[in-house]
Amino acid sequence: MEKKRNSRLVAAEIVFEWMEDQSFPDRKLAQLKADHAFVLEVVNGVVRNQNILRWLEQQWVSAPPRLFFKAVLHVGLYQLLFMDNVEQYAAINETVNAAKDYPGGTGAAKMINAVLRRAQREKAQILEALEKQPAHIRYSHPEFLMERWTKQYGEADAVALAQWNNEPPSTILRVEQNAVDAAEFVDRLREADIEPLMHPYSDKEIFLVLPRGVAVRKVPGYDEGWFTVQDPATSVSVDLLAPRPGEAVLDACAAPGGKTAMMAGRMKGQGTLVAMDMHDDRIAVLKENQKRLDLDWIEIVKGDARKPEKTFGDRKFDAILLDVPCTNTGVLKRRADARWRIDRERIETITKLQNEILDACAALLKEKGRIVYSTCSLEAEENEDLVARWIAKNPGFRLVKTGKAFPPDSGTDGAFAALLRRK
Repeated sequence: MEKKRNSRLVAAEIVFEWMEDQSFPDRKLAQLKADHAFVLEVVNGVVRNQNILRWLEQQWVSAPPRLFFKAVLHVGLYQLLFMDNVEQYAAINETVNAAKDYPGGTGAAKMINAVLRRAQREKAQILEALEKQPAHIRYSHPEFLMERWTKQYGEADAVALAQWNNEPPSTILRVEQNAVDAAEFVDRLREADIEPLMHPYSDKEIFLVLPRGVAVRKVPGYDEGWFTVQDPATSVSVDLLAPRPGEAVLDACAAPGGKTAMMAGRMKGQGTLVAMDMHDDRIAVLKENQKRLDLDWIEIVKGDARKPEKTFGDRKFDAILLDVPCTNTGVLKRRADARWRIDRERIETITKLQNEILDACAALLKEKGRIVYSTCSLEAEENEDLVARWIAKNPGFRLVKTGKAFPPDSGTDGAFAALLRRK
């Protein structure tokens, strides 16, 4: 039998890869078989709390360690400071062993052992000192973002948003009401000792919050397509678009397909619903969900939303959902790494792409057709400002209505959507 690997070493290797190239190895995490929940929590926690861990490292470590050993040190510090359910003895010993097991790790292991034992002794003082640090360290967000949010939303809301982002994300299911009666589904969950909570955000869809630790694939009705894993904020854009039976509707940036499935439910299998994406792996996810949810009538196509005419030619649509790529600042709770990839240059790059997509897809609308532009961003440049500038440049359209979900208030992911109609 193959010897079980040190879970702290596994976590450190994944953190090390992220530190090297900033590409978050979510696929590697998804493939873990042993200690999945523990490794996932440690990796996400280390990435999320980088400003705090660096702040402590800079105070206590005189010479910066090699990047791998920095990852090991952060894995250990995160456990001691933030994981009350982990035995401190195990956290220290297993983390030190993770350093020893790596080439050239003997010296680094001594340093890591000393730092972790100090953190164990001085935990109360560390947390007290942390409360006196600037907000970007205290809540472990880029200073750039905290300053932006304070200017846009005020200090209290900026802090509330940062605190929200640092809480563990909930797993939320949207009930496919065309496939199962919601009351029957809840009964089946309770029979499986799963007690869901109703999420109050939407008045058109039914969203249920799962207890922590429940594996989605083991939830009753998974194979039968009774639900999708979906945050209630996804309903903001679909509610504005209001697709109706018999219409020709395009979901132009569709993967993973939650909004497509929601629109399919509203259309009751009548009309045309096209889901488009440009990447093969994302097309595969769309097809997997299509099969599980028994939505064979949906048309899935590969295409670039910047050049949709190459896919559709002269084909036109009554309604288009345009959930564009964005900085993801509304979903930082779910994407631990995304906060560290946002800067002014990225915002400028992404808004250029968003404008290109909106320009191109708006041309696919029929006369008096409608398009919903949406993001999971909270940045005005990607949302209100972009829509206002676009409307000013396109007098053939008018802005009908906007919707927004601000996480601390809505209890959902962040989202923005604007309904635009061709005159």
